[in-house]
Amino acid sequence: MGKQLRQLKIKEILHSRDIANQHELITELEKNGIEVAQATLSRDCSELGVIRTRTLNGYRLTLPEDSPGQIMKGLVGMEVQSIDSNECAIVVKTLPGRAHGVGSFLDQLKLSCVLGTIAGDDTVLVIPDSVKHIASIIEHIQLNLSQSR
Repeated sequence: MGKQLRQLKIKEILHSRDIANQHELITELEKNGIEVAQATLSRDCSELGVIRTRTLNGYRLTLPEDSPGQIMKGLVGMEVQSIDSNECAIVVKTLPGRAHGVGSFLDQLKLSCVLGTIAGDDTVLVIPDSVKHIASIIEHIQLNLSQSR
C-alpha cells in the first residue's frame, strides 16, 4: 500500500475512534490489512500533524483539524522554562520529557529564518539560518508563547 493511501487510512481511523497511542494505531491498521513499521507510522503521524492530547478519558491521538491550535499553544506555553542563545544558536529549555512537543510546535511555526530544530528530553536546539536572525527568532517564539498563556 502506498503512503497516501496509508495516511488516508490513518486519518479515517483517528476520525472514527479514540486511539490512545501509536501501538493502538498499528493494531487498527493491521485489522484493516495494513502492516506498517513503527518508524514509518511515526513519520506518517509527524507529516499528518498528529498530536497526543489529554481528554477526560485519557490520552488520544488527534489530527490538527480535530484540535484547535490554541490547545497546543496553551500546552507549549506552560512547558517552556527558558529561552537562551549564544552567538550561533538558540536553546529552549522545557519541562522534562516535553522537548519533542515544543520542537514540533516550533517547526509548525514555519519560520523561514530557522533551518531546523533538534529536540532532546528537556531541551530544543533551534538553528537559525543566520546569526543576524537570532534576536528576531527569539522574539517570534516569545510572542507565540505569550499568546498561549
